[in-house]
Amino acid sequence: MSPEVFVDIFQHALFKVMLLVTAIVIPSLMVGLVVAIFQAATSINEQTLSFLPRLIMTLITLIVGAHWFTQQIMDLFFDIIESIPQVIG
Repeated sequence: MSPEVFVDIFQHALFKVMLLVTAIVIPSLMVGLVVAIFQAATSINEQTLSFLPRLIMTLITLIVGAHWFTQQIMDLFFDIIESIPQVIG
């Protein structure tokens, strides 16, 4: 196995992981920002107030995007399986 093949596979897998993580985290960050602005405008200093909306948004994102997330993971798996001959030989 040449190092280039390993680096290419690793780079492809790392990109997929970053894509999936950002697809989950970005909506949660947006909701957190809106709640933080609301808290700053109303002078409410409750730390637990921002937790529940972010948790709910993360769960909604996981539910809505579950098919796409699964498809991306399956595509990565199939790409890794197809690259086995390059890795071996």
